Amino acid sequence: MPEIRFQIEWPDGAQEMCYSPSLIIKKYFSPGETYSLEDFLSRSRTALNIASDRVQAKYGFPCGRAMGQLQQIENTSAQ
Repeated sequence: MPEIRFQIEWPDGAQEMCYSPSLIIKKYFSPGETYSLEDFLSRSRTALNIASDRVQAKYGFPCGRAMGQLQQIENTSAQ
């Protein structure tokens, strides 16, 4: 399963490298595009849950790294 690392920039200018176990993330984000925080969180939840579900379908268990990445995104957004 192809994985991808992608860089995001938070509203305060901080940048973060993120991980997805699936290229599905490309369907939800476009390079250089700006998203509201709410939209970004919604897209992240959807894409990373789909990615984790794909891992589960293939290997029989959800992707802990995808769920960990989502948790990190949600934690950072709440700061």
